[in-house]
Amino acid sequence: METAPNKLIVVSYELYVTEDGERDLVEKATPEQPFQFISGLGTTLDAFESQLTGLAVGDKFEFTISSTEAYGDYNEEHVIDLPKNIFEIDGRFDAERIFAGNVVPLMDADGNRMNATVVEVGNSNVKVDMNHPLAGEDLTFVGEVLESRTATNEEIQGMINVMSGEGGCGCGCDSCGDDCGCDEEGHEGSCGSGCGCH
Repeated sequence: METAPNKLIVVSYELYVTEDGERDLVEKATPEQPFQFISGLGTTLDAFESQLTGLAVGDKFEFTISSTEAYGDYNEEHVIDLPKNIFEIDGRFDAERIFAGNVVPLMDADGNRMNATVVEVGNSNVKVDMNHPLAGEDLTFVGEVLESRTATNEEIQGMINVMSGEGGCGCGCDSCGDDCGCDEEGHEGSCGSGCGCH
């Protein structure tokens, strides 16, 4: 059985969640700063990828991915208190980066990188939310396919290098850090939920 070729897919889109019956725009990938990925490498949500792989250049799309196929349910147990001293740099608390609402990169005991949103800074602890910012949300994507073609071996190898931590995050945003840990604000959606950065 032949496997489908890895495709380079470039799209512009607007990502919406629904709050109280109203659509809220949470992320945008513009034609000038589109989102791109290579299919079959696991860099995006499976449900997102499967909606786009059969489309051609110029095709417009609108689809909704349920929270269970996206970032799962919101889990209260993922809101935890961490000792304030782990956020110190040279013995001083990093108040410039650790404040309520900011997204910070963390690493667990096994060396896995993840993002957390700072909920509250207390006297001795920092409360962080380890849930994905879009956990519990159904995601509606509205957009257009700008490019769709078989990826070259060089493009596939480049993406594999990015996934293994070599080079930048590969998401098209400047402030990702090397773990593709993108904040949910500040860049026009090049690297948020659509790319499925975990």
